[in-house]
Amino acid sequence: MQAQPRHDWTSEEVRALFALPFPELLYRAQTVHRQHFNPCEVQVSTLCSIKTGGCPEDCNYCSQSAHFDTPVKATKLMAEAEVLAAARAAKEAGATRFCMGAAWRAPKDRDMEKVTALVRGVKALGLETCATLGMLSPAQAAELKTAGLDYYNHNIDTSEAHYGKVITTRSFADRIDTLAAVRAAGMKVCCGGILGMGETAEDRGEMLRTLANLPVHPESVPINQLMPAKGTPLAGADKVEPMEFVRTIAVARILMPKSFVRLSAGREAMSDETQALCFLAGANSIFYGEKLLTAGNPDQDHDRRLFASLGMKPMAAAEEATHHAA
Repeated sequence: MQAQPRHDWTSEEVRALFALPFPELLYRAQTVHRQHFNPCEVQVSTLCSIKTGGCPEDCNYCSQSAHFDTPVKATKLMAEAEVLAAARAAKEAGATRFCMGAAWRAPKDRDMEKVTALVRGVKALGLETCATLGMLSPAQAAELKTAGLDYYNHNIDTSEAHYGKVITTRSFADRIDTLAAVRAAGMKVCCGGILGMGETAEDRGEMLRTLANLPVHPESVPINQLMPAKGTPLAGADKVEPMEFVRTIAVARILMPKSFVRLSAGREAMSDETQALCFLAGANSIFYGEKLLTAGNPDQDHDRRLFASLGMKPMAAAEEATHHAA
């Protein structure tokens, strides 16, 4: 019997999942995973920073914030030809989705015209399209949908209780409002969080519970490990224990059985063994390529070797589309 998605998880239920013995938790997560996915396939996306740095938000983890003295220098929006060249290279390397990130609080009207042109261009290459541009109004979300945007990424980052300790320039409710605008426009939602920002285990559970109790689960759930950035308030944050990270992946899989759970930022600092446990726990999506906006990522050859050693393979675009249609 397949696990049906729920949207009424309690805090107590989520805490109980995190408290399970590790073998039992992974068994439950893998059982759920196999009901909805081929456990030997991983969806592959590539992320491109189309506008870097100078962001007016004060996210304590981000090297692109204008509030902090970091090595990242602000740039203008990339030229269309440059972005499309990066998208072609991503497709040739095996990516099925191309994600475009811009360091804005929210896009302006003049930005929207340029971004929608990029979306149409990437879509014409036969790739799924994703963007993360900050907060969106309902009208902007509708405009992106019309241009052909498949996914919009807008992470909630952490629990509502911990959120104010990480970001003060926008509220947790602002994040939820943007997700609602994206969903109302008919786009798929990519939304997850970051581990290692001084949050408690309960905060991690509440972050996942917020996502699982949305009216519709995010189709893609990125779980990031903080990449401490020089000059940011979280530069010296304590690292998350690898087994705690794997537990979070497993609970995400159980709470959101049909979502793609992405092993996202932080893979460069993870051993192959930790990544393998994450896949066993139900992660089935990664970012592919040497850069994640401004942070490093394992190179593609390393990922190919890792997949080969595990007997896993990138998911074909047709298989991904079939899954979403199911």
